[in-house]
Amino acid sequence: MASSAGVIITSSCRDVMEDRHWLTDAYILFATPYFAYDIYAMFLCYHHKLQVKGHEEAEPGGGSMRAAVWGYLRQEYLMVLHHIFMVAFCFPASLLWRQGKGDYFQGVLFLAELSTPSVSLGKVLIQYKKQHTLLHKVNGVVMMLTFFGCRVLLFPYLYYAYSRYASLPLLAVPLVAPWQCNLGAALLWPLQLYWFALICRGAFRLFRRSALKPEGSTTNQTDRH
Repeated sequence: MASSAGVIITSSCRDVMEDRHWLTDAYILFATPYFAYDIYAMFLCYHHKLQVKGHEEAEPGGGSMRAAVWGYLRQEYLMVLHHIFMVAFCFPASLLWRQGKGDYFQGVLFLAELSTPSVSLGKVLIQYKKQHTLLHKVNGVVMMLTFFGCRVLLFPYLYYAYSRYASLPLLAVPLVAPWQCNLGAALLWPLQLYWFALICRGAFRLFRRSALKPEGSTTNQTDRH
């Protein structure tokens, strides 16, 4: 849904700074509560996994719940911080501080969600033990391409687009961009790079295991003969 809004907004804005589209502010108001809900939903999933695996024992005074909360925060601290930052900083920056300027750039930010379906599908396939299927491998390639194009290259493109609009050298854009934009990029882009590195590492491990399997099978067959 976010990527659809992004396509509509970016295709409607000829002037990247001055043109406006009603969907920009409307979608920000619609989507912001999702981040608060997602923190809670991720905790419910984490808590359910603990119960299924039998790692949680009932304790008086809610001790097990406190332990689950701390365990969840330790495991998902980057995602939780990301979501809190989106609500506490990006929401007012997008809706209030930009003062109606740059709907095009906001639409480009929405396009980051193009990578979400493949990321979610990958997690579902892992839950169902389908890591070695062709679908999982194809989805992994799609996930790497969309994540790289829509998240890793996102922030460099924003600065590049403004440099073309303002006829400035690319390296001069951070010097004239609002501090909110620079702060948001400085905090969010490293997260995208880190998550992309994790995706690449997971893909490398998967394909390495796939490459070693035929060799192991051949060795076993030779030993039998």
